[in-house]
Amino acid sequence: MNAIVALCHFCELHGPRTLFCTEVLHSPLPQGAGSGDISGQNEQAEEEEGGIQMSSRIRSHSPAEGASADSSSPGPKKSDMCEASGCRSLAGGHPGYVSHDKETSIKYVSHQHPNHPQLFSIVRQACVRSLSCEVCPGREGPIFFGDEQHGFVFSHTFFIKDSLARGFQRWYSIITIMMDRIYLINSWPFLLGKIRGIIDELQGKALKVFEAEQFGCPQRAQRMNTAFTPFLHQRNGNAARSLTSLTNDENLWACLHTSFAWLLKACGSRLTEKLLEGAPTEDTLVQMEKLADLKEESEGWDGSEEEEKPSSQPDVVEGQELSKSSPETSLMPDCNSWNIAHRRLSVFRSLRHMRQVLGAAAFRMLAWHVLMGNQVIWKARDMDLVQSAFDVLRTMLPIGCVRIIPYSEQYEEAYRCNFLGLSPHVQIPPHILASEFAVLVEVRAATRSSLYPTLFDDEQSLNKYEFVVTSGSPVAADRVGPTILNKIEAALTNQNLSVDVVDQCLVCLKEEWMNKVKVLFKFTKVDSRPKEDTQKLLSILGAAEEDNVKLLKFWMTGLSKTYKSHLMSTVRSPTSSESRN
Repeated sequence: MNAIVALCHFCELHGPRTLFCTEVLHSPLPQGAGSGDISGQNEQAEEEEGGIQMSSRIRSHSPAEGASADSSSPGPKKSDMCEASGCRSLAGGHPGYVSHDKETSIKYVSHQHPNHPQLFSIVRQACVRSLSCEVCPGREGPIFFGDEQHGFVFSHTFFIKDSLARGFQRWYSIITIMMDRIYLINSWPFLLGKIRGIIDELQGKALKVFEAEQFGCPQRAQRMNTAFTPFLHQRNGNAARSLTSLTNDENLWACLHTSFAWLLKACGSRLTEKLLEGAPTEDTLVQMEKLADLKEESEGWDGSEEEEKPSSQPDVVEGQELSKSSPETSLMPDCNSWNIAHRRLSVFRSLRHMRQVLGAAAFRMLAWHVLMGNQVIWKARDMDLVQSAFDVLRTMLPIGCVRIIPYSEQYEEAYRCNFLGLSPHVQIPPHILASEFAVLVEVRAATRSSLYPTLFDDEQSLNKYEFVVTSGSPVAADRVGPTILNKIEAALTNQNLSVDVVDQCLVCLKEEWMNKVKVLFKFTKVDSRPKEDTQKLLSILGAAEEDNVKLLKFWMTGLSKTYKSHLMSTVRSPTSSESRN
């Protein structure tokens, strides 16, 4: 956690002072006079606690902080120091403390004040505010303050018993400073509990010393019997005692370093950033629904024998299962392994690869039919080739719109599948060949071996194939086509975009148009708006063209049951409540 934890003290002679602070260094310790020279290294003691190795380092002595927050250099005048070291933690020449986090290579450095002038000013101002104007009721407890320029501060003020102080107590605070306001606020409960534990330990030790001193020499009765002296004289003669003296703990600063270093490490580890994906996409919802259906079917098959289905039926089921699971995130282990094996033997690696092989005109015709929901038929001997083509083409559609029969020995109607793989000898009905709602891709043996040069190092190179794309309704070259097709082609032709970037573009484009589909579904199917209003809506959505309207109507079939049922229940609930009234 990029923060500074400091212990502050209110001195009756000099006001608020920083006694001890611990900061985080993500880089090697700075060298040079400007940031605190390291004159030598003497590992006097090592401790292992929470994965942090502690060692003591000799530092060149830097004087404590100045009297004002505007001081440009972190160093007070010697005359401003308390005589009994009440404003000082480490004596001159005393080594500072450095803890090495072996896991993250981060150093936690403790000293009286930061060596960097800007950090010194920030800590100094936070110290002054925590012990003067920014206090909670009762002057003891936690409070939050700060701004973007000087950082945000979590401060916990408390009293330490001192038999020689006015009121028999002295005022301290532990502050945590960082620039991230949200992170600090979210860490409030954690910091409050841990810092409160440190304070309780300090107060417990000081209370034992106080009680022992009061038992030996009660100060209250002695002060009442003492003649009145001027206030200033009393202040000058009653310099603050050091915290080590108040707690009778010579290892106090080492213990505080350990506590502050652990606090910074633990507070930084407990909160981590996480990418929020937002609401699940339609593809995710369809996948979840399909998985639930498969679980129900498997439960129904347990303990019962099913009659063997015709040979053509398993192909349909297999194709539907494949259509519900994207190649990237399959929800079924067997489909996952199937996809991995076929991806290894596949010929088509991406849409860009297919466009290069088929040619721009043939690919545009094929992509147009895919987006419109027309039946795409591939005839080839190589099943791996056909499956790889379907794996690539299906990425242009929402998962709910994909129905695949990977390979069949007979023609299947369009209502059963929109991707159909056939062996070369299968006869296709003439009305299908002449239909404007179907496209046929025939894979033939190339007449010349160099007809299609190998673009990728595939196990089966494409130079032995010839691809013929025909349709009863060929797409004219000057036809505008759906907007999403033009954007897909623009991404495929942009050589500055890698294949992975193009894949992400497809995901974004599909989500954009699925959102338009949701609006249109709500507008037409749920609200039953008139045709004129629908045309206005399509114009607002930028989808008033004929091809865009056809695409939206086809993609509407890919909406998940979860979304449709939620939308219908949301719309019907106000009506039912009104009828009851």
